Amino acid sequence: MTARLPVTRALAALVEKTTGRPCGIGELPRVEGKSGWEPAACPYTILDSLPAEFGGPPLWDWHADAAWSYQITSVGERGDQVEWLADRVRSGIVGRTDGRWVHDLLIPEARLIDRELTYDAGGEPSVSAAGAIVSYVQRVTITVTPA
Repeated sequence: MTARLPVTRALAALVEKTTGRPCGIGELPRVEGKSGWEPAACPYTILDSLPAEFGGPPLWDWHADAAWSYQITSVGERGDQVEWLADRVRSGIVGRTDGRWVHDLLIPEARLIDRELTYDAGGEPSVSAAGAIVSYVQRVTITVTPA
């Protein structure tokens, strides 16, 4: 079975590349500033791991396929800002042209089988109680098999 960490890192790198904004893995992203590593300014994304599904031979065989699921939260200061960021996440991960993925998702020691958008907030961003932070949730599943 393909290890999850390389998939997570590759997906975070793809999100950063296609949005042009920082992506934290399980936490607020940090960027290098004048005084060291500082919290990223809005907008940014956070990538969280969700439960996975497995198929094929028994897991001990190491040839099983894995469907790794993730939640990508776009965070900003306004609704239009997070919808713009979510649009870029969506097109970066599942965008296709002429039957091919627009952006490659290169995972060490794995072969990508499929990528699927399984949930999209659909223009319903959530606003914090203070009204200063807006978020937009999307969930994707990345299916891989050992290379």
